[in-house]
Amino acid sequence: MNGSVRAPGRIRIGLAQVDVRVGRPEENRRRLEQWMAEARDRAVDILLFPELALSGYPPEDLLFRSDFIAACWAELEVLARHTTVPVAVVGLPRRGVSGLTNTAAVLVPGRVAALYDKQHLPNYGVFDEARYFTPGRERVLLEWAGWRIGLSVCEDVWLADGPWLEDARAGADLLLNISASPYHRDKPAARDRMLATRAQDAEAFLAACNLVGGQDELVFDGTSAVYGPDGTVLARAGSFTEELLTVDLDPEGPRYRRGLDRRWFHREPGGAAAVVTLEGEPRPHGPGAAAAVVRPFLDPVEELRRALVLGVRDYVEKNGFEAVVVGLSGGIDSSVTAALAVEALGPHRVHGIFLPSAITSQESREDAEQLAAALGIDYHEIGIAPIFEASLAQLADLFRGRPWNEAEENLQARIRGNLLMALSNKFGWLVLITGNKSEMATGYSTLYGDMAGGFGVLKDVYKRDVYRLAEAINRDRPVIPRRVLEKAPTAELRPGQRDEDSLPPYAVLDQILAGYVEQDLSPEELVARGFDPEHVRLTVKLVNRNEYKRRQAPVGTRVSPRAFGRDRRMPITGRFPDV
Repeated sequence: MNGSVRAPGRIRIGLAQVDVRVGRPEENRRRLEQWMAEARDRAVDILLFPELALSGYPPEDLLFRSDFIAACWAELEVLARHTTVPVAVVGLPRRGVSGLTNTAAVLVPGRVAALYDKQHLPNYGVFDEARYFTPGRERVLLEWAGWRIGLSVCEDVWLADGPWLEDARAGADLLLNISASPYHRDKPAARDRMLATRAQDAEAFLAACNLVGGQDELVFDGTSAVYGPDGTVLARAGSFTEELLTVDLDPEGPRYRRGLDRRWFHREPGGAAAVVTLEGEPRPHGPGAAAAVVRPFLDPVEELRRALVLGVRDYVEKNGFEAVVVGLSGGIDSSVTAALAVEALGPHRVHGIFLPSAITSQESREDAEQLAAALGIDYHEIGIAPIFEASLAQLADLFRGRPWNEAEENLQARIRGNLLMALSNKFGWLVLITGNKSEMATGYSTLYGDMAGGFGVLKDVYKRDVYRLAEAINRDRPVIPRRVLEKAPTAELRPGQRDEDSLPPYAVLDQILAGYVEQDLSPEELVARGFDPEHVRLTVKLVNRNEYKRRQAPVGTRVSPRAFGRDRRMPITGRFPDV
């Protein structure tokens, strides 16, 4: 046999985890063609693209536009005509007889060969698919080059009794899953365990291609992977980066295992499915198998860091901003925000503005200057004392006889917000707010002040994790002054102010918030877990009182299992529990 021809039955599968744009089907199609050309050059036989890759994910109410749905289908037909691999699978929204469906389209050169509609539509957390789509009813099995192949879309494989199981019972050697599974803390490892279990239970190869990239508050990590029939990871793509992952598969693996496993001897065949026979054969390639890589998962802090970097980069790039501006305070949050922005965009696209008042310490000025110099960013100082004094003078008659309180404190923050927004309007810079999740949760932020801006890099990051990010950033090179990590957090809106004057210690607060916000634990349950009742009461009160503020906050990258915004939807009017 000619050494350049692969052994019978062996195929090369490719998973293209790509970063696409919502609402840009033509641009996305051209992008997919570029990845398909690379797959062709690497002799890929079956190429997977992510869920809704032609429309971008999630397209939200664009799905109500018939012209958008038509444009996605038109680009699919173009992609089919330009298909240069034997088989490709790509996701798009499709208007069918029963309604709008979330579809995996199977392409062969020149035509659309099969269509599979997602059966299980998630309608929890950040997902609203039941709002838009009709669930599919029919499974699709592909017959190609001696292989039997099952199809599924994202949620279909998360369910233990999903269509993948019926495909396995019907003799599928290979299960293909295309997905847009958004990232949150611990999600990649949990997804990996689930997919390995599905492959092992099916005793079949499982290839899962996930989306990568940022879309508004969501960020997708990729980590696409291929699993063997024993659950072993055969190949895994990197995290938060585009990549074409390839691996060679031999059908004798699952067939041999099933021949020895008595569980398969008396199983009923899978339920009704459309069986589509595809023409064509595996492509010849050079001797030896494709070099499969298994990229390791990142450690938790590095995973968080890369998620935030990709989130801000894609938000800036996809919305057409040339640069960003950060109000530097000499504190931990603005320092980490600026450092992440530089990592995402480069120093030439980040502007740092220090906005001191009469209360601002010399230490804060020095720390802000040192940070800006270490990052190599454009840096300016704009004093707010004259504006603050002029504002107080205008308010003097109305404020007469009343003591200094948060009105004067917040006025400083709002002056800073106004100046940053003026720079945004004049130069087109996106204002990055610097507040973290602990502050957003408790309302320890100023509406129209430090909340004024376009994107919150740390919006879903607890204060303790901000410090962990700072330590990780400084491991690469020392850019955040050590004093910033060591001094007590303060808003510096009154002399001697410290965050813990108004809040429980962050080491306690963040744990209470995680229980109350992310796990829906009651105050009684939190106290039973050992938290101080007064700390619990104060935290719950602050969270409940400040929903109105969070509704007006800019979007920010979601990195926790339950973020504020589309993930946690609470009424503004009508608080429970009333503590």
